[in-house]
Amino acid sequence: MEENKTRAKNRHIRHRDTWDPFQLNPVGAEKEGKRRCFRLAQYLVAVIVGLSVITSAVVSKGSLLVLSTLSSPNSMRNHKEKQFYMLMLVFCLVCPNALVFIKSLWRCAFKNFVQPNMRTMSSICAIECLVSLGTSVLVLVVMPQFDVLTNLFISGGVCIVSALLQIVFRLQEEKWKIIFPFCSLILTVTGYCLLGADYYVRVSTYVDGQGKDCFLYVGIGIFSSFLVSFCWWENSFQAANLKQETLSDLDGFRDFVFVISSILRIVVIGGVYLLYQVFIQKSIKWSEFIMKDDDWELLQVGLGLFFLQAFCSAACHWFGVVACKIHAVRMGFALPVCCTGPAVLLLGLILFLTQAKELGGDNHGSMTAFCESLVHVNQDNVSVVLLEITKSICHTSLASYYVPWTFSMLVLEGVCMWLGFVACTYYVWGIKVQRIERTSQLFVRRLYESAFIDLSLLLNTKMKGPRARNPESNNDIQNTVIYLCATMWHETYDEMLKILTSMFRLDRYRGDPKQEHKDHFDFECHIFVDDAFMTEKETGKRLVNSYVNDLIHVVIEVYRVFTNKEPDDLSIIEMPYGGRLMFVLPEENMLYIHLKDKSLIRNKKRWSQIMYMYYLLGWKGYIVKNPQKITRQNNPCRESMVSLDGEIFLLPQYDNDNKRRNISDDNVYILALDGDTDFHPKAVILLVDRLRMYDNVGAACGRIHPTGMGPMVWYQKFEYAVGHWLQKTAEHVFGSVLCSPGCFSLFRGSALMDDNVLKRYTTTATRASEYVQYDQGEDRWLCTLLLQQGWRVEYNAASDAFTNSPQEFKEFYNQRRRWGPSTLANTLDLLHSSRETVKRNSSISRLYIFYQMFAVGSSILGPASVTLMIAGAFQFVFKISATLSIIIASIPPIFYIIVCFVAKPKNQITIAAIMSVLYAFLMTASFFSIIGDMVLQGTFLTPTGLFLVSMAIMYMVTAILHPEEFGMIIYGLMYFICIPSGYLLLTIYSLVNMHVVSWGTRESNKGVAEVKKNNSLLCDKNCRICCWDMKIQITQETENVMIQQITGQTIQHAHLIPATTQKATQRASENVETETKEDKTTGETLAEIERKKPLTGKPDMKVANEYDDSSDSDDSINKDYSDNDFSLDGFESTEEIPVSDWVIPVREEFLKKLTYANMKRNLQEQIRYAFRNKNDDDVCEDLVLMLTDTINRELSEVGPEDVLSESQLEVLQSALEQQARHSLKTSRMERYLKRAKRAIAKTLAAPQVQKLDEAEYDFWDKLIQRYLKPIQDTKEHLEEVTRELKSLRNKAVFLYFMLNVLWVVATFFLQAIGNEVISIKIPKYYPNGTLSGEYLMVEPLSLMFLLSFAVLLLIQFLAMLYHRIYTLIHVVAYRTTEKDYIQKVCNNCREVKWDSCLFKLYDSMQRGPINRAL
Repeated sequence: MEENKTRAKNRHIRHRDTWDPFQLNPVGAEKEGKRRCFRLAQYLVAVIVGLSVITSAVVSKGSLLVLSTLSSPNSMRNHKEKQFYMLMLVFCLVCPNALVFIKSLWRCAFKNFVQPNMRTMSSICAIECLVSLGTSVLVLVVMPQFDVLTNLFISGGVCIVSALLQIVFRLQEEKWKIIFPFCSLILTVTGYCLLGADYYVRVSTYVDGQGKDCFLYVGIGIFSSFLVSFCWWENSFQAANLKQETLSDLDGFRDFVFVISSILRIVVIGGVYLLYQVFIQKSIKWSEFIMKDDDWELLQVGLGLFFLQAFCSAACHWFGVVACKIHAVRMGFALPVCCTGPAVLLLGLILFLTQAKELGGDNHGSMTAFCESLVHVNQDNVSVVLLEITKSICHTSLASYYVPWTFSMLVLEGVCMWLGFVACTYYVWGIKVQRIERTSQLFVRRLYESAFIDLSLLLNTKMKGPRARNPESNNDIQNTVIYLCATMWHETYDEMLKILTSMFRLDRYRGDPKQEHKDHFDFECHIFVDDAFMTEKETGKRLVNSYVNDLIHVVIEVYRVFTNKEPDDLSIIEMPYGGRLMFVLPEENMLYIHLKDKSLIRNKKRWSQIMYMYYLLGWKGYIVKNPQKITRQNNPCRESMVSLDGEIFLLPQYDNDNKRRNISDDNVYILALDGDTDFHPKAVILLVDRLRMYDNVGAACGRIHPTGMGPMVWYQKFEYAVGHWLQKTAEHVFGSVLCSPGCFSLFRGSALMDDNVLKRYTTTATRASEYVQYDQGEDRWLCTLLLQQGWRVEYNAASDAFTNSPQEFKEFYNQRRRWGPSTLANTLDLLHSSRETVKRNSSISRLYIFYQMFAVGSSILGPASVTLMIAGAFQFVFKISATLSIIIASIPPIFYIIVCFVAKPKNQITIAAIMSVLYAFLMTASFFSIIGDMVLQGTFLTPTGLFLVSMAIMYMVTAILHPEEFGMIIYGLMYFICIPSGYLLLTIYSLVNMHVVSWGTRESNKGVAEVKKNNSLLCDKNCRICCWDMKIQITQETENVMIQQITGQTIQHAHLIPATTQKATQRASENVETETKEDKTTGETLAEIERKKPLTGKPDMKVANEYDDSSDSDDSINKDYSDNDFSLDGFESTEEIPVSDWVIPVREEFLKKLTYANMKRNLQEQIRYAFRNKNDDDVCEDLVLMLTDTINRELSEVGPEDVLSESQLEVLQSALEQQARHSLKTSRMERYLKRAKRAIAKTLAAPQVQKLDEAEYDFWDKLIQRYLKPIQDTKEHLEEVTRELKSLRNKAVFLYFMLNVLWVVATFFLQAIGNEVISIKIPKYYPNGTLSGEYLMVEPLSLMFLLSFAVLLLIQFLAMLYHRIYTLIHVVAYRTTEKDYIQKVCNNCREVKWDSCLFKLYDSMQRGPINRAL
């Protein structure tokens, strides 16, 4: 309700100034902000992860201590039980090594394999063997000899080498922090001394179970702890930047090293176990390893402890990684891990006291007497684990007959050891984690030590991650530049509204580009409009068409919604390819609209992509790397500079190029968009994270949501959902995504600039296969080129984008007619080059290639599978034989194939629509036939029933795991009944019409040529002179021109409009179309424009002169450049240059900002923007009121929609400046006069018409000539291509459908032979699990295909589960670091301090090429 009141209030204010106060309010234009539910969920996730870490760590550590206690020689267990528990200890040590072995072997076999350096590998393996020796000796030899408390404390000594290396290498960023490793070393050595003293007292006081051999085990324990502490040597060496060559080489073949070292570690563990138990203790009796019926309790306890220890160790490691990735390092990682030891101790003491009370400890006079009584306890009534823990504690100094106070030494030992490793890992508490981190960037080793899980996690955390730093800002994340490039092809008004709203949202999220942003990015928006011009047949003028007019109106409308004013800074530039409109967005980011004339440059999406890739990556990259060769970059002129309050800085349109000087091509991204894409800033940032953190990622795509209404859209909603939920996630997890859709994908600049990518992407299709692969699915082909060059393509499920989908059956079929063959062609191309691709691309393995081959095979056999499914429906519903049902089901596909060969495409689609409806009824019957078959069989445990039920459960679980998209499951029924249409008829249509290479969608004649009736045609003759065909037309206007020439009057051949330029050039005149015919009406229009021409120069020059009177300007800057030289719109000279016909109506459209209603609103917002500091609120609002009154007074006789003339503007500007001077003088704020005058000047400024500089003109001219010149194929060439396309079509159709026919025929003959002869017999079970005694007869081919498809779905489902977990981690990490929108003090005003902003910009410019110019 409050929102309605606010909108009504704003509308009421607008209604005072115009009779048309109504406006569109696009969905999503409201300001984004953090939702409380997300923030609460974020904290909840962090708490859950932290609790999971400490719980799993306590269980892991406690299970290991219990196993060592049960296997102790002092245990009351029998010999067989002790040996079994000792074996479980061995398995606990082997388990993490086995997991690392499996993962590393997988990566070596299916990801990438690098030939190892034998010297480095042998060194690493030697260290790993020493670590494994220390671990196995400590756990298998020493710990069973000690009590449970000593075993808990002694593990803290494994940090001793890490502390030593920190001291030696001085790894502390602040010198005083060296006290932490010193304290750690001292405390650890003290703990060892207390350990020796404690056991000396035990032996001296005759504590039960303590002999003199315990000193040997103490020494061995200390030595083995020292060996274990070498495990994390790499952490210190990386932090100290030592052995960088060795470590860099190691990163290349680390997987292979882990394979070998894991095997060696397992061998060492097994060797220590056998050596100690067989040859030293001689305690192994192999016969005791045979389990009997009465050993169930032993198996239950032993295996339970082992699985608990192994599972909780792996879980603790994984949850620890998750805690770091979601930025819960302190609360979710460091604190729980550090508290693991005390938590285990507290839990042990609670269990001890509880058990002592149950055993009647209160009845004994002393601790010694209680411990002696444990020998006589009936073990059948007491828990084995609790009894052994109690017994173990009784072997400490607590049970001493003489000096029980010596137990304090054991306590001090535990305190010293715990404080020692906490001090050694102090750096973990201050670690800085980026939004999304690789595990390798957080932890040194992939391997964790399950015996010391808490210590392993802390010591394995990197002291200094290898993060690239920006040399200027010293940020952890390098700055990036994102170019948003949208291609438009006949979009509607509403579709344009979506993309523009999305761009304005991103502008609001980014804020002022002169300010640092939390996400460290800058961006520009580029819109490329294909087919933007038309020829007016009445006059022959080349004008922008209605699509461009709609786009202009959308820009103005969206600008009003976001800023409550008209666009301020607008430039119109004629280009060699048509034209360019240049806007400054509300937050001073840039928007460029490129208008393409298809008579000057190639149209369609791929050529627009080549156009912007060469411009943004090629040309802009060139001028950034060679600023001395570009006049503007080397010597900034008035056109590129602006002065305010004595500070000089680049205008927004030149600032991004200046910033890019310090950004590598790896951090330049292109966001490919369609003209109807709707997205939020979060979606872009999540994609940026993928490319920023993974150097081998060349492209990333998001979750595409089709929008629209109707049955076809419902079908596509579920199709897109399943495709993203299962197929894209499987591609992402097992290899690489094959297609990053062009409607919303982020590409890395360096990947596109790589060899064989962009250069090959410019290839013009000349052969039939090239037309199918290159032009029918350009986004898939581009991704194929990236994959073949070694780049990875990823999918981010949390990056949502919405795009319009075909709503009509014809449009849908034509779209898929392009996509289907292109998808097949690109996939086959990738499979054909798989050998080289696997070598180059570390993300693509042979197994992944096999997966794609299986997926392609399944899709090829799709029509046959649908036909057999329909045959099954016929068989069940109509009770006909299996062979006859197959024959009947094959008739419709054969009929449609014939139709597609002989009928026109329009008729083909009509027939397909009719057949789709009929097939929908059959699919409904098929669905009920499967259910009916299960009812008749009395069980769903049949192959078909199990497949259907399991698939339904899988889709339901998948939908539940996508809660925001759960509603998509409703459209599953629509998808099911449309399977024949989508997988049978559509496949036939797309293959048979493969020779048709037209776009098929958004075809319109709206922008071609608008015919206007000519009422003044005097003569219209078609003549033939020799071999020349000529058309002679004489109109009334032509007659007038002829009379003017006869009478000696001169006519203008081109319109003259004041334009901003550095100097007069001949280039512009070469582009002017001099063929326009002018009449009196045109002359009158030009006269009006001539009256308005001072708007581009005179008012701004006047303001610039006023700026010279400012007393707060910087003398050091004004010494060489006055404020006049750097005014916003003022220039040294305004020059009348010829412009094309299309410029005039476009400029007139934007001149509507100079109406009374618009100027009033614009001036209010401009003043608020100029006075956007907190302390200027009163002055701002007072000035707004006074200037508003001035406008009302001066323009009282002007209509709300009338454009002001030059004289009116001059009078109004003088009155406004006088009122501003008086108001500020009254408020004693004269220092703000310049700001007020600048706001007034911007309000009254007209759109500029600029000339393109020579260097960029030359670039576009050569680019068009080399790659983008309109294709003019000869008739012979087109006929040859058509013949080739039809030949390719015939080959593809023959091969494709022969495979399907073979599959159907094979099934037919198997049915004809009979079930009893060749079918597979499967026992029939009822749902309760009982065997019925009957058998189900299943054909082998059907069973094989069913099982294969089920395995494929299961693989995709498991990949989806894995992907969902890491998507959740990424989303939580994003929400943790999400930008907070600053609440503005006044409407559309920023809170940023302007003076400090300009100072920073001026300081940065002083270090650049501008400094040399100044």
